[in-house]
This record gives sequence, structure tokens and C-alpha cells, in this order.
Amino acid sequence: MKIKPFKGIRPPKELVTKVSSRPYDVLNSEEARQEAEGNEMSLYHIIKPEINFEPGTDEHDPRVYQEALSQYKRFRVKGWLEQDQEEKYYVYAQTILANNPLSGGKDKTQYGLVVGAWVDDYLEGRIKKHELTRKDKEEDRMKHVRTLNANMEPVFFAYPHREDLDAIVAEVVKGAPEYDFVAAPEGFRHTFWVIDDKKTIERITEIFAEIPAMYIADGHHRSAAAAGVGAEKQKATGDKKAEFNYFLAVCFPENQLNIIDYNRVVRDLNGLSEEAFLEALKADFDVEEKGTEIYKPQRLHNFSLYLGGKWYSLTAKEGRYNDADPIGVLDVTISSNLILDKILGIKDLRTDKRIDFVGGIRGLGELQRRVDSGEMKVALALYPVTMQQIIDIADSGNIMPPKTTWFEPKLRSGLVIHELA
Repeated sequence: MKIKPFKGIRPPKELVTKVSSRPYDVLNSEEARQEAEGNEMSLYHIIKPEINFEPGTDEHDPRVYQEALSQYKRFRVKGWLEQDQEEKYYVYAQTILANNPLSGGKDKTQYGLVVGAWVDDYLEGRIKKHELTRKDKEEDRMKHVRTLNANMEPVFFAYPHREDLDAIVAEVVKGAPEYDFVAAPEGFRHTFWVIDDKKTIERITEIFAEIPAMYIADGHHRSAAAAGVGAEKQKATGDKKAEFNYFLAVCFPENQLNIIDYNRVVRDLNGLSEEAFLEALKADFDVEEKGTEIYKPQRLHNFSLYLGGKWYSLTAKEGRYNDADPIGVLDVTISSNLILDKILGIKDLRTDKRIDFVGGIRGLGELQRRVDSGEMKVALALYPVTMQQIIDIADSGNIMPPKTTWFEPKLRSGLVIHELA
């Protein structure tokens, strides 16, 4: 993999909690408006600039992109964002604190290297994806990158872990961090170090050159948009050395990443009674009633179902899936084929209005709440996919079904920005 250090644009230490924000795509315009209320330094004014217009303003209105540029210039003039004078790498650590249910009872930290990733590695398939992207969402982010001539938010990559990189990171984090704070509202700790030792920078570049591939964990649309703008500039100029040949990425060793479940709720039983639905499940699953206490899937091919005030364990029967097939082995595939399609008649997860998706960060209690409220009829919880499954699928050139992975914590935006020139 080809990477390079870059002159990051960052908030002064004392302003980082005011400037930084959640990613643009994890909240809607109104939520961003509320989070930014009373804070003129919030990055939402740049990455969700529709909040500076009347509520209901189309986020794709040309005025909105120009507002993003105006706000970015304002942040620079005000000194809320300042550029490093030398090219650097950075270490970005995310910690799930012990009091969070995702932590397993103790602090859990993952350490990423912030780098400029090479556009051609994406275009030529060495940066591998496992999800389809939508052209309209790609074009929205491309317009944003073109207008600002900058990658305002990083993408989230995984690489096959290497002990030599682990050792470098371990040495860097012995020093005092540039930023160290717990972000509201999600409550994760974010810690950030600057690497300015030239020999260390050179060694990181050398080690990455030995890594054959990286994998997009989160940020498929941002990756496609960043690489797309870089490719446009390459074609227009013929320049393969300029800064626009690289885009902003945080690269984590795959063995540190935390993937949680991504669950489903469905509005109706496709005309079936509850009894008939449970009976239909028995053709392909061992069904066991678990009572009113929340039941969590215990392993691959085990699901939990909430229906009629009760939780059930569903275990897929032998012969109903193919462990040798990187797609067929996925629980999202098994549940889609044998429950959502075969019994409930849901053919397309992307377009069917009868189904909705709930990230595991909300807990299984959210599934129960949505069914008990009458909004939904049935909920299905899945065991999380593994990073190795993602790698196997990406390496095989396959694409995961929709709404399969949920990485947590999300990258904090605004810790560092990469300009294309």
C-alpha cells in the first residue's frame, strides 16, 4: 500500500471539543442543527451546512455546498482550524469505556494511523470494499470534496495487523497526546498524537509498502468520492505526484476492531398469524421459546426473535447454509433467504418499506420497544459478523448484503483535515 504523511489541518488543542463532531452520515439535518446549536465552531457548519439555512432546505441545494466553503474559509481565518507546517502522520485511539455495555467490563482501545491513502490503490482494487455504493450519495460527497478541495472527514480502513507497526504505535502513545477527550453524546474517548519524527514517518511508509491490501471498514461512499475526485484531477492534469492523489484515512489493525450486530424489524407477518409464522420457521430452524427476558444470539447461525411479547432462539438447521461460501455463511444471508424472503416476502432489503434496520449500539431493548409499541410486528437479532468474514468477502470480490456491518466507535470528524493542494 502506498501512503504518505501530510500537513494536517486541525483545531487548536483548547478548541477540539467545540470543533469536532460525529460523521455527517450518522445523523440527520435536524439532529445536526440541535447538536450545533449555540456553537459556531461546530464542524457541522461545514459538513452539514444545510443547518445554516431554513429547516427543510435541500441538503443538495447548490447554495449549501457554497456555504460549506464559506464556513471552511471562516474557520481558517478565525484560527479554529490551523495547518501543520510539516508533513506528519498521526495516531488516533478510540476507547470504549468500561461503563459501556460494548466494552465487556473494561476499557477497550483501538489504535489507528492517520495517513494519506493513494487514490490508485482504491481505483486498482488494493483498497478493497465489501458494500455497494449509491451514485447519488457518491456524487453528493464528490461535490463537497470538489467545492472545498479537501477531505473534511476520514474514511475508516483495516489492515492485516503487523507487530512492527504495533510497536511503533506503542512507542508513540507513551508521549503526551495532542487531544484527549470523551465526546458527547456517544461517550467514547478519543485520543490523538502527532508523529513528527522523520525516521518514524519513513519507517511507517516503508512498512505499509509491504502490506498487499487494506479493507474499507466504514465509509464506502466517502472512499468512492475521495478517490473519484482524485481521479478527476489526475485526468485533468496528468500529475500523479500532487497532493490530490491521496485522501484522508485512518487505518486500524484488523485484530483490534469492534463489529457489533445490525438487526431487523418488520411491520407485518405477510398475512400469517403468529402461530403460523412460528410453525413456518420450524422448516429451517430449531425454534425454542425463551420467555420475556431479552435473549441475545449466542453464536453464528443462532438468531433471536421477538414476537408477541416473547423472545425465541432460532438455530439454523444443518444443510440450510453453506459454510464454504463467503456470502452463504453469513447470518444476514441465512435470515434474508429463509425468513425475510421465504416466509415474509421481503425480496429487496434496500427498497422494501416493510423492513427497518437497528444498529446494535441501541441494544436489543430497542427491538423490543419498537415491537411493543405496535410500530413493528416482529424483530430479528443477528450475531455480529467477524472482521475475517469481511476480509474473505472482499478478497473474493464479493459484496455483502445490505445492512450487515456496524462498526463502533465511529471516527470523530474534525480532528484532522486533508487539503488536496
